[in-house]
Amino acid sequence: MSRPTEDDLIARYLAPLAVVAGADGLTDDAAVLPEGPGELVVTKDMAIAGVHFFPDDPPATIAAKALRTNLSDLAAKGAVPAGFLLGLGLPPDWTEDFLAGFCEGLAVDIAAYACPLYGGDTVKVPGPLTISITAFGRAKRWVRRRGAKAGDLVCVTGTIGDGALGLAVRAAERDPTAAASWIGGLTATERGQLRGRYLLPQPRTALAEAVAAHASAAMDVSDGLAGDLAKLLKVSGVGATVAADAVPLSAAARSALRLDPLLRRTVFTGGDDYEILMTCRPGAFAPLAEAAETVGVPCTRIGEVTASAGFVVRDGQGNTLDLGPGRFEHF
Repeated sequence: MSRPTEDDLIARYLAPLAVVAGADGLTDDAAVLPEGPGELVVTKDMAIAGVHFFPDDPPATIAAKALRTNLSDLAAKGAVPAGFLLGLGLPPDWTEDFLAGFCEGLAVDIAAYACPLYGGDTVKVPGPLTISITAFGRAKRWVRRRGAKAGDLVCVTGTIGDGALGLAVRAAERDPTAAASWIGGLTATERGQLRGRYLLPQPRTALAEAVAAHASAAMDVSDGLAGDLAKLLKVSGVGATVAADAVPLSAAARSALRLDPLLRRTVFTGGDDYEILMTCRPGAFAPLAEAAETVGVPCTRIGEVTASAGFVVRDGQGNTLDLGPGRFEHF
């Protein structure tokens, strides 16, 4: 079956996404981002078929997730999107139908998040589909991980655990014989809600300016709430106490926990939430929560930063929870 050449591929599928003047129609080897207010913040995430998504996931959701994970990083730094570069490694069995669906997914999010494509690279790879995105954002104040101080409050946006539980739901769809019993106990609506959170993260870009204004430290939750909080605290040289019962859960996640209480570890450590984990001074929480409510993003206080290193998660009876390694590990 004939396929377009690299030049034709770029012209047919990718150039229509690069509508800003600085991208020059993807006819050059570089691009120019327009000047803008604030600091320029840069992040990069990669996504590999079979590692970060299933090879048979819908092409549009694969593209959207690859972009949105980067936008989540920007939001946690207090930055609003300004544009991105795309690296696309296509395996030997790629099809134009896949690429068309992939680019349709990108087009929707380019418009939704005002994050234009400025360029990138396309290559043929012998292994699985490989996506690399470098995203740019602008922030009035870059919020680092290492700004937490003793006495700060620990808070998080949205709900935690849906992504990890949604991964299990999606895997069960692909192989029903390996499905955990709790999945069958959920309603179709609950399974759909969890699956949706896994397939399509919701980067909290609408809260970026409030993060810049009020957070003392922040990062997005991609590898698990417990492990990511541990990283933030370690680089800040502090510790924290977290109340397990305060961690916000969706109705679908609560249903899953009722069916299998042992899923609590998965909820706290599984990752793929793409919420914003923040610390802030006590007086800053009210305006932060108010700003979050204004844009429809819940923000919940879950703990407090302590002077001593390390952190503990306690249940309603004051018992310390054993969360194991605490996070997803790539290696």
